[in-house]
Amino acid sequence: MQKTFELSLTTQGPTYPPSEVMNENGDYVVIGRINREADNGKTVTDWGHAIVSPDSYTPDFGKQSPYEIVEEINYKDKSHNDMILCTLPLPLSNNNYPMVFAPEQLNDTNSIKRSSIPFHEITPPDTRREDGLREMPPITLGQWIKAKGNVTITVSPDKHHATFEFEFNELIPDSLYTIMSLREWDLDPEKVTRPGPLGIPNVFITDTDGNGHFWAKLPNPFPSSDQSGRNRVINVILLWMSNRMSHGGAIGLHGLGGDVHAQLKMKGPSFFELETC
Repeated sequence: MQKTFELSLTTQGPTYPPSEVMNENGDYVVIGRINREADNGKTVTDWGHAIVSPDSYTPDFGKQSPYEIVEEINYKDKSHNDMILCTLPLPLSNNNYPMVFAPEQLNDTNSIKRSSIPFHEITPPDTRREDGLREMPPITLGQWIKAKGNVTITVSPDKHHATFEFEFNELIPDSLYTIMSLREWDLDPEKVTRPGPLGIPNVFITDTDGNGHFWAKLPNPFPSSDQSGRNRVINVILLWMSNRMSHGGAIGLHGLGGDVHAQLKMKGPSFFELETC
């Protein structure tokens, strides 16, 4: 079986932190699921675009609370195209996800303190002048929102494997990207599991026009509900790596806007029509 899926533009991983991208004012630039208060006082979540304050209340993991919205935006009207994009500070603000993303590489992520940094100003560790670090112009919202991509998933005839083939256009040029998978228990408060790469290595570099291609082959990524210990892949996420690094079996050292920044993904849990064993 083979099927192609179009990926959607985003700046968001889970709903906390509200985004993996900030502006220079220290507010979240959210393209993704927006938490709002309904007329009955409950929290409703819909896909949208907004500037969200870091003063927003952060509930316990697995729960939702209305965001404090600074401004509703429509990124398609180009009025915010010149907005310069930045990382989140460390430790991550508004984070309720009890996860160490790289347990063998950095087990105590909260020990590192760093302010929010514009994407183009980040220098990878151990960099020397003679190493030839590529200069990067400021990355703006107008550039970010151009991204397009799709994934074609092919299940092997014996259903033991699936191959994921991605095609991307108009990404950040000459940049390091990775692909991660999200599995059904990764965001479950009852038995949370660690998100991981989609294949190892999970890395590609875009060309000068922002085009890229990537493929991975995974064993049994879509087990049926009657398979013991199942943990299906339910989403695939394109991550721009602000530190220009990859991390083996980890998606990043900090995740969630500290060093990885979601740019394209499925809007919600997907791939339920596919099955492997």
